[in-house]
Amino acid sequence: MTPFDIGLIMTGVLLLLVIIGVRVAFAAAFVGIVGMIAIFSMRLGFERGFLTAAKMAGTIPHSKSVTYALSVLPTFILIGFLAYYAGLTKQLFEASKRWLGWLPGGLAIGTVFATAGFAAVSGASTATSAVFARVAIPEMLEAGYSKRLAAAVVAAGGTLASLIPPSAILVIYAILVEESVGKLLMAGFLPGVVSVIIYAAIIYFIAAWQGGAPAIGTYSWKQRFESVPGTFPIIGVILIIFCSLYFGFATPTEAGACGAFVVLLTAFYKGMRTKQLFLALHETAKLTVMIFTLIWGVLVYVRFLGFAGLPDAFREFIVALDYPPMMIIVCILLGYAVLGMFMDAIGMLVLTLPVVFPAIMALNGGLDVSAADSTLGMSGAACAIWFGIIVVKMAELCLITPPIGLNCFVVSGVRPDIPVQEVFRGATPFFVADVLTVAVLVAFPAIITFLPSLM
Repeated sequence: MTPFDIGLIMTGVLLLLVIIGVRVAFAAAFVGIVGMIAIFSMRLGFERGFLTAAKMAGTIPHSKSVTYALSVLPTFILIGFLAYYAGLTKQLFEASKRWLGWLPGGLAIGTVFATAGFAAVSGASTATSAVFARVAIPEMLEAGYSKRLAAAVVAAGGTLASLIPPSAILVIYAILVEESVGKLLMAGFLPGVVSVIIYAAIIYFIAAWQGGAPAIGTYSWKQRFESVPGTFPIIGVILIIFCSLYFGFATPTEAGACGAFVVLLTAFYKGMRTKQLFLALHETAKLTVMIFTLIWGVLVYVRFLGFAGLPDAFREFIVALDYPPMMIIVCILLGYAVLGMFMDAIGMLVLTLPVVFPAIMALNGGLDVSAADSTLGMSGAACAIWFGIIVVKMAELCLITPPIGLNCFVVSGVRPDIPVQEVFRGATPFFVADVLTVAVLVAFPAIITFLPSLM
């Protein structure tokens, strides 16, 4: 048996463990360790092979925890929880309601814009959905919206946190493929705007065609402008992060820390108590530890894949295919859509990228290829950023598709009166909207690569 055969067998075991419900972090770590033991035992004997594999796996948590790029995750996550406990989400939603509520489906459209604003200070999709399930759904139901549409809008709006910076999943992608965190975060801004516009258009046409989403009473201009100051803290954080990254004033970690400090001061100004601060810190710590554990487990598996030779084999297979490169990429994206029905977004990316990313880069001509010599018309660096945004957008699909659909479960959990099946049914138009967004981003890659190219 060759290392390649062991790689295939253990990857099959990993998929089986994930399907039966084992956490991705633990399943990946187990498969990685067992796989390395098997490979090293073939070369060195069982005793030496076991010790070598154990030592190699044991060094990963420390060596990867001290990576500076990872320090950005806690700061971005903390911003979101502080903003929630400071009550900034209610003020953001109120402003969106007053400015957009007069449109057909305006309350739902306002919810999308409010979730986008909150996504710009929170890197967690599930947190965004949970927050607005409490804030927006009661108002929509009171205005006469159907439960299905109200819940689906919140579930879909929460996915925007995956794309709009600061995004935890974009940071994880950058770490896994060793790309610039700052450029990837900037690259997500315009695609996030495109997603918001397409979501709003879908809601408008649903309201105009099917009804069930009436416009609410018109607010005066005075009332509208009175709601604007409540959004200043969030706008300030957005400007701090955006300008710091764009102009190079600070690293992503420093920008995140500055943003967290601004939200913390705002929270204290608005009367946040010690208990609420503790809850924000506790939730941040829990989510951070979960992400770090996932990264540790998967990186053990990635190390095993390298010894088994699977990434190289898959790369050679993809490059040798006698099909147009764009057709191959579309097929890979379809594979992500199917895989996303059975795995969460982060788990799906961390398990597939070590194999898929090298293949995509090879398909384009390599990491160092120029735009003129590339297959897809992008340099190696631009292609890495473009593919990152595309694949993260595909990962958003799994947040609103059955049977996993984490955002849908979160909304249903916060609102037990709305069955999760209703949330999934209501999210179908937003799934179509996400597919349309992906098509636009594939057809016009400059939407993704424009801002990073200016840095």
